Amino acid sequence: MSIEATASGEGMPERKSWRRRFRALFLRSEALRGYTLLSPTMLVMAFAMCLPFIVMVLMSFWTQKGFDIDTSFTLNNYQEAIDGPIYEALLFRSLMISGTCTLATVLISYPMAYYVAFHVHKRKLLWIILMTLPFWTSYLLRVFSWKIILGYNGAINSGLKALGLIDQPLEFLLYSPTAVIITLAHAWAAFAILPIYVSLEKIDRSLLEAAADLGEGPVGRFLRITLPLSLPGVIAATIMIFIPTVGDYVTPALVGGPNGLMLANIIEAQFGRINNWPMGAALAITMLFVVAAVTLIYIWITRKLTARIA
Repeated sequence: MSIEATASGEGMPERKSWRRRFRALFLRSEALRGYTLLSPTMLVMAFAMCLPFIVMVLMSFWTQKGFDIDTSFTLNNYQEAIDGPIYEALLFRSLMISGTCTLATVLISYPMAYYVAFHVHKRKLLWIILMTLPFWTSYLLRVFSWKIILGYNGAINSGLKALGLIDQPLEFLLYSPTAVIITLAHAWAAFAILPIYVSLEKIDRSLLEAAADLGEGPVGRFLRITLPLSLPGVIAATIMIFIPTVGDYVTPALVGGPNGLMLANIIEAQFGRINNWPMGAALAITMLFVVAAVTLIYIWITRKLTARIA
């Protein structure tokens, strides 16, 4: 008994000292506290995102043979994804539609964020809530609403015919890349307004006042001060819009028609109707790397331009 008591008595101080050292390190290190708070989220992401991604990467090197999957290593799926003219054309169309949508959304959102940041002095929260009001409804409901608006007998064509501006409905409004761009721009507008508004709100107003005192006009103040200082919000908005829209398949399927289909629709078909999961996985991985490369190049260019302006 005495030996056991002695052993337990010797172990207690060591455990207490280890706990004290960990507690001191925990209180001293802000990074450790942050990672501790993030650990539940990181575990969920590891199992909900990383594990399926690893499975998809492995599956992309397999082959679909009828209802069975051959797990032998092969690069045929990637070769077909890169060399296939259909996949190449759809990937280029996806990048063009997403890029145009991103540009249009930022150009539309910037004036709205600018007005709220500089010209609204009371109830700014109410204005922000009003700008996000359409997002309180279902995404599919908003897409179907645009389908009705852009239809052959929709609000736009009916209004133009009533005014005598057109004789026949404008066919390019629906089931075309134009319809996809318009619908996606409306769907992701709030995600562009908010980061731009935050950047504009952080601008020191005394800089604008000093520029005005030095004789700079409104256009010059905007180009020399407001726009450069708001570029972080613009860059964040473009990334937040470009990455999700390039992989959207619901909107092209509903309003795009044959001319508005994107690569994501083919990937969805590979996992669904065609039942060729390895090919769908290879297309998804290829698209992932292309989008990542485009995004990294964009970030590198914007950093160079921002540093030159600064």
